[in-house]
Amino acid sequence: MFLHILTDILRNSILVTGLVVIMMMLIESVDIESHGRFFSRLKKNTAGQVVVSALLGSIPGCIGGFASVSLYSKRMISFGALVAMMAASSGDEAFIMMAMVPDKAPWIFLALFGIAVATGILIDFIAPGLSTRRGADDDSSLPSMPQCSCGTRHGETRQSDTRHGETRHFGWKRTVMIAGVLVFIVALASGALAHDHTPEEVKEEVGVSLNLLDEKWMNILFAVLSLILVPILWRSSDRFTEHLWHHVIKRHAPQIFLWTAGVLALIGFGMQHVDISGWIGRNTAVMILLAVAIGMIPESGPHIIFVTMYASGMVPLSVLLASSISQDGHSSLPLLAQDKKSFALAKLLNCGIALIVGFGTMLLS
Repeated sequence: MFLHILTDILRNSILVTGLVVIMMMLIESVDIESHGRFFSRLKKNTAGQVVVSALLGSIPGCIGGFASVSLYSKRMISFGALVAMMAASSGDEAFIMMAMVPDKAPWIFLALFGIAVATGILIDFIAPGLSTRRGADDDSSLPSMPQCSCGTRHGETRQSDTRHGETRHFGWKRTVMIAGVLVFIVALASGALAHDHTPEEVKEEVGVSLNLLDEKWMNILFAVLSLILVPILWRSSDRFTEHLWHHVIKRHAPQIFLWTAGVLALIGFGMQHVDISGWIGRNTAVMILLAVAIGMIPESGPHIIFVTMYASGMVPLSVLLASSISQDGHSSLPLLAQDKKSFALAKLLNCGIALIVGFGTMLLS
C-alpha cells in the first residue's frame, strides 16, 4: 500500500509539473513570436479573460485549469478570471458526471460556467486591484537573461538565426529541454503518467465502454499539442532559450514539483486514516457544508462520493453544485507553489461562492 501511494504521488507530481511547465513555455513562445500581439487583446478585455478562463475550467479534467493558472502566473488574465476557472472546474469528477448522469451533466456544466463568468466579472469589478498587484511571475527579482554571444562555445555548434540576426547554440540546456519534452510526450501518449481515482465499484456501475473515467484521451491530445514546442525550442535564439531555462525550468519547475508532491503526500497518506464516507449524513444543509469543506482539498478523488450520491438520488442538486464549485481537482496545485496568497484568497472566494449557490439552490428547490 505504501509503495502504491508513493508511486501514485510521484506519477501525479511529474504529470502536473510537466503539464504546467510545457504550458508556460508555449505561452512564453507564443507571446515572444507574436511580439505580444497574440495576448494583447485578451489583456485589454477583462470580461473576455473571465470567459476564456471559465471555458478552460469547463474542460473535463485538470488540463484546462493548468492552462488558466499558467496564464494567471504571467498576469495575462485577471484574478477574477482565475476564480472563474476554479468555479467552473470539476476536476476528474466531470468525467464521472458525464458517465453517470449524461442527461444532466451538460446542464450542470452550463450552470457552473454561467456562475463562474458572473462571479469572475463581479470580483474584477468590485476589487480590480487584485488583478494589478505584483504577482508570482514578476521578473524584477530575477537576474537579466544573458545576451547571446556571436562566438561558438566549447563543444557546441552554431547556426544563424536569420530572422533576428542572433545565433543558436545547441548546448546542453537546449538539448535537455528538447529531450525532456520528447520524453514527457511519450509518457503521456503511452499512458505511463495516467492517473485514475475512480473506485472500481463506480466503474462497474456506469461501465467503462465510453472510456470517460480517465484522462488518457486528453493526455494524448495534449501530447500532440506539445509537439509544437519541439521545433520552437530547436529554432529559438540563445536569449530565449536562456530565458526559458532560468525562468521556467530552474525557477518554477522545482517549486511546482515539490509543493505538488508534498501536498499529495499529505493527502494520500492522511486519507488512509480518514473515512470521508463515514461523515455523510442526510441533512442537506450539513451536506452542503461538508461538500464545501472537502472541496478545499486540492485533489481529485474525495469529491466522487457527492457525484455518486447525486446520481443515486441520495442528495439534491444543491449539494453537487456546492461540491463542484468548491473543488477543482489538481488545477490549483501549481498556483499553491507559485503564489500562495492568490491560492488562499481564490480558494476562500470559491468556497464562499459554493456556499451561496448551494444554500440558494436549496432554498429555491
